[in-house]
Amino acid sequence: MSNETTPLLRNLAKEKLSKGEPVFSMTIRLVRTVDIAAIAQTAGFESVYIDMEHSSFPLEAAGQICMACNALGVTPLVRVPGPDPFFIAKVMDAGAMGIIVPGVQSADEARDAVRAVKHAPLGIRSFSGAAPQLNYRSLPADQTIRELDQASMVVAMIESRAGLESVEDIAAVDGVDMLLVGASDLSAELGAAGQVDHPEVHKAFLQVIDACRAHGKAVGIGGLGGRPDLVRQYLELGAGFVSTGNDITFLSGAAAQKRKQFD
Repeated sequence: MSNETTPLLRNLAKEKLSKGEPVFSMTIRLVRTVDIAAIAQTAGFESVYIDMEHSSFPLEAAGQICMACNALGVTPLVRVPGPDPFFIAKVMDAGAMGIIVPGVQSADEARDAVRAVKHAPLGIRSFSGAAPQLNYRSLPADQTIRELDQASMVVAMIESRAGLESVEDIAAVDGVDMLLVGASDLSAELGAAGQVDHPEVHKAFLQVIDACRAHGKAVGIGGLGGRPDLVRQYLELGAGFVSTGNDITFLSGAAAQKRKQFD
């Protein structure tokens, strides 16, 4: 294969998902330093996602962690607070390999997310020149855009009744790579807050899996880190991406367990 057709930039999580292989991710809410990238890699995670929706995470720290992850072959995704295309562009320019948009409720919202992540003609993202994802290589503009757009991921979160009602249309949107089910918010919307094994929540997962299968999109599992039995079940049914939990939970759980050893 020639250098013209071999991508310089690889998104290993995206590649694994496209081959039907599972990807396990840890969420970062607390840690602000690049050390977390090495910890994630050593622990065996293929991806991290930095949560800028439910934290005070600064963009500069998010970008530094993204750069460290890219250097280690760990795919950095960032959950943004909302669909603002200008903020999404800044996150991508800082080094993210993909964006997770919370609370997507329609195909139009999904298309807006794609347009925010991708450059023209696929989207509206402004071209910023040499990119951190490419180690600031000096490349022709068209090549840089091609590399960034083929590797970037757009993830739409399904967390509401409206999102479920539109899930077929959302999954059909070109440029959306994955639908991530947010079990915590979704269970609350379905009148079963925190009951992630509730029949209505299970039905919702199956609905998302079926829609994604029909349109060739990956399925992500969120909010089930405490239920590995359910995670295994949904992986067997066709899900591929697993958000296993966040650094606050990991640290507090390990700390509590360690303290109990001395009782």
